[in-house]
Amino acid sequence: MNLPHFLADDQLNKEQILDLIALARDIKQQPKNYAQALAGKSVAMIFEKPSLRTHVSFDIGINKLGGHALYLGQQNGKLGERERVSDYAKNLSCYADAIVARVFSNDSIDQLAQHGSVPVINALCDVYHPCQALADFVTLAENFSELSKVKLAYIGDANNVSNSLMLMAAILGVDFTLVCPAGYGPDEQIYNKAVSFSAASGAKFLLTHDIAELGQQDAIYTDTWISMGDNANVADILATFKPYQVNYQVMAAAGASIVMHCQPAHLEEEITTELFDSEMSVAFQSAENRMWAQNAVLVTLLTD
Repeated sequence: MNLPHFLADDQLNKEQILDLIALARDIKQQPKNYAQALAGKSVAMIFEKPSLRTHVSFDIGINKLGGHALYLGQQNGKLGERERVSDYAKNLSCYADAIVARVFSNDSIDQLAQHGSVPVINALCDVYHPCQALADFVTLAENFSELSKVKLAYIGDANNVSNSLMLMAAILGVDFTLVCPAGYGPDEQIYNKAVSFSAASGAKFLLTHDIAELGQQDAIYTDTWISMGDNANVADILATFKPYQVNYQVMAAAGASIVMHCQPAHLEEEITTELFDSEMSVAFQSAENRMWAQNAVLVTLLTD
């Protein structure tokens, strides 16, 4: 697979995504076969934003592949402040075999890829969260026998997670419904890309502000209403989003069998505690699959 970086869902094609999903599942089922896949390789991990799942899943995942992970945290300041992002990328490329970056701005991701000479993996930015989306589609593939027939809905605030989910769904040909309050919908450019990819793949794509238009779904996804670092009026947000809470009633109305959440969950806000802790929830299955999905990306970038 010719994949120089893993930056954004809209830079991947259907075959590449399906290959990554299949590889992630194979690594998960037969980890010993990949125990030395990154032997002698070092991965620099830049974290501008705090993290639990991303940090641990990359660090331990790289170790399971026989590689070495180096954590570069917030003590180095925001990218571009202490020194240019281009210099940062060139310096890291002198030492590391790949760069993982969890950053505030997608521009930082693009600059790292542009100026570095090693593969760059987007571990989250303000526009995309491709590692999460890949893990979620690995999870869907484990729960449904035919991924192309899955109907997936996202309810809540349009953000980097919903962007990546709807783009990946559109490319794969998976029907996707995005339900968010008026004024909290997706960026127009991302929306237009999803519409275009859906038309090409034959997937149905619906954006609505009315939760009553949710329709029949197989899986429902939600995320926090207040994203990390947002300076929002919490009371106003909670009042606006209250009708969009995912609960047993929403699941039953849609006929959905699983509920998904990228975590951390704000229980009793976007999702009820009862549903999040139920057998319908695959939140922790997706959390585990972050490691296997990311390992598939690493193996593809560093061993092809």
